[in-house]
Amino acid sequence: MSVDTPRRIVLLRHAKAEWSQESDHERPLADRGRKDAPVAGRWLASAGITPDLTLCSTALRTRETWKLVVHELPQRPRTVYDERIYEASLGELIAVLNETSEDVRDLLVVGHNPGIHALADALSGDAEGDLLSRMNRSGFPTSAVAVLTFDGTWKSVEHGVGRLVAFWGPHE
Repeated sequence: MSVDTPRRIVLLRHAKAEWSQESDHERPLADRGRKDAPVAGRWLASAGITPDLTLCSTALRTRETWKLVVHELPQRPRTVYDERIYEASLGELIAVLNETSEDVRDLLVVGHNPGIHALADALSGDAEGDLLSRMNRSGFPTSAVAVLTFDGTWKSVEHGVGRLVAFWGPHE
């Protein structure tokens, strides 16, 4: 693909998790999370989003979220579970994006706050309508999805490179 290839970054925050005696990494989804995750998957499918690759945190709640979301998509993308996404800082998440293979056009990342929200905000150099203010007002709730587009290579992903073209949450 050329450096001018339009690309899409889809950021999905995991669904609502239980507060349990387990370690934070092993917290399972709550009942609400098990209901909201498939709704997020149906929204992605209806928006025509079919990622080439999904990068998912290794935390139980993100893996469970992805399992429920992917069943709603018309095709299953290649999925990589990456431990670096769990508790990742903004800089670490950008570094993960920079490593993406250039043959990937649409990338979906399943992760956690505050990192996912910070990434969506940092990459959004521009936004359609009031999407950026809506996203920031909402605090990027569980099961929310931000969709950004940019032209260029994955190695060129940096602050302000993207355009926020969609923001969706299950309870908006």
